[in-house]
Amino acid sequence: MLSTGFASAPVSRSLAYGIVATSLLASITDTKHFFYIQVDPHIWQYHQLWRVLVYQLCYTNSTECLFAAMTVYNVRVVERVWGSRKCASFIALSFLLTTILPPLLLTTIIRPLSLHTINYLPAGPTPLIFSLLAQYHALIPHVYKYRIAATPYNPATSASFTGLTFSDKSYVYLPALQLALSQFPGSLLCAAVGWVVGYSWRNEVLPGRLTRWRVPAWVVGEKMRKRGEDFEGLRRRLEGENGGTAAAAATGSDGRLGGEVGRRRPLARQLVDQFRGAF
Repeated sequence: MLSTGFASAPVSRSLAYGIVATSLLASITDTKHFFYIQVDPHIWQYHQLWRVLVYQLCYTNSTECLFAAMTVYNVRVVERVWGSRKCASFIALSFLLTTILPPLLLTTIIRPLSLHTINYLPAGPTPLIFSLLAQYHALIPHVYKYRIAATPYNPATSASFTGLTFSDKSYVYLPALQLALSQFPGSLLCAAVGWVVGYSWRNEVLPGRLTRWRVPAWVVGEKMRKRGEDFEGLRRRLEGENGGTAAAAATGSDGRLGGEVGRRRPLARQLVDQFRGAF
């Protein structure tokens, strides 16, 4: 049975609620101008480096907030596959990397190459969301595909298909695509960096210590068990299986004693035993 809503996905639920809550709070308090980044003047003239740490905390318009929450809801299945602790660890690591990389690339590479025309980095956790979307793309297979034809199909001819091919995962990518193009080109830069970070984590391009790191269990509401408790549970389970095997070998499935029960009887012997009492 498929789970609906955010069942078994508390980290994704907290992320979606947090995006909506922080965006709403920034709008109510009229502080949205503190979250986006303009390399000039924010970085070069005013030296407001703290903007690098806060630009992913909220969105500055309701459209981006809506599509971001929809995308987080659609990729919640990643947490169900991984577990809450692994998902929270990936989100924390991705947030750290995507906080640093987009402003750094914009300031040192993209802005000089564009002759200072690309100067704006929009607010919002778009890089983080696209790092999660990369895991969804690699982890979850499509169930079916469908086509939208651009021309009428004629079975009598052997003309090739002309149109677009979609899958059941397309509805997940369409809101994310809108999110990536909402404030072009800055939003596209954030989306590309998030996608690269997500696949770098999955393909073990990042150092092994980073990919193996996990948040403490209490962060996601799990109880940390001692290493000895795991071995104790394994020992008890093996003892129970061994005890059941020994009892079955001693009595047999039909309640008879003897060593022949432990051996597999041929078909002829089974037929003789079945009709022995009738003669």
